[in-house]
Amino acid sequence: MLVQWVPGEIRCHGVPVTGQPIRRPWNQLGWVGNATQNAMTLHFAIDPTGRPVSLTRETTGFVPLSDDVEPALAASRFAPQAPQQDCTVTYMMRSSALAGADGLELMAYTVHPVTGPLPEEGWQRIRDAGGDCLTNPQPQPLERHFPDFATIPATPGVQDWSMIRYDVDAGGRTRGAALLAGTGNRALDAAALKAIRESRFTKGARSGCLYPYWRAAAKLPAPDMPEAIRATKLAGNCPDEHGWAVPPQLRFPEPYRRRSIEGWAVIGYDVAPWGQTGNLRVIAAQPADGFGDQALAMIRDAKLPASQQGYTGCVDRVRFKIAPEPAPSAGGEGGAPVPGT
Repeated sequence: MLVQWVPGEIRCHGVPVTGQPIRRPWNQLGWVGNATQNAMTLHFAIDPTGRPVSLTRETTGFVPLSDDVEPALAASRFAPQAPQQDCTVTYMMRSSALAGADGLELMAYTVHPVTGPLPEEGWQRIRDAGGDCLTNPQPQPLERHFPDFATIPATPGVQDWSMIRYDVDAGGRTRGAALLAGTGNRALDAAALKAIRESRFTKGARSGCLYPYWRAAAKLPAPDMPEAIRATKLAGNCPDEHGWAVPPQLRFPEPYRRRSIEGWAVIGYDVAPWGQTGNLRVIAAQPADGFGDQALAMIRDAKLPASQQGYTGCVDRVRFKIAPEPAPSAGGEGGAPVPGT
């Protein structure tokens, strides 16, 4: 089944607020059956730049196929110069059989298939939006053009994509190229149309061809850590500097890595005489509680050197940073054709 998450009305202090824009969570494939959790409510604030911060889940318990809901809100935007507190939004799950799913929603899934390849019945639904170009033998590219992706502005936290529909004439030239769907990156849309118009294919008139181009997300840096948080001290005997007998395993929270969203967390904890950490708590985390959860798990599995009495009041700060971007030519942007029948 195709699973979509749709945001409801956003309210801050009970007053409706409009996003500019609100990013949809990525579509996923899965079987939800009689799942009782088909909604997720998030609580957050909006900083002076219009960025959502301090995201926390109000919905408790496991919610299937929801790992991109919170990151999608973190990548959204609101009007600048209008900070807000006490904001909430509820996302509702929608599921549909692949054979009856919306073709454009299936196209969106194929751009970032996080839960596995799209089955044949889904591809057939996409072909229904095309024409005879998508039946084998398909026109083969003789000269495939691509945008210069390095010149196209990337959107922080969002992998942009453009699906182009076009025809091929008897001589293999493209005709009638038009934007069918995408995320609204106008520069990518224009470059994708230009690339398709300049491409050439094997001879034979065909109609309703489909081809996507995508642009990797730009890095969304973590919010600044306030000085008061940076200087957090807890009562106890924990040394300011300490080593590790078993260092924390540095793992980036995967749903945020996929969107190139950075974050940080401040964790408080105690240490047993044999070095085991305990009494862990999240003092602060930004832009979302997912970074606090990940940092907590990392320090829980770590150990300090053994000591006579152990320690109380330890504080560690964890920064989650995306590795430097590769050269634009190695960025992996591009497209993949719709497989033929």
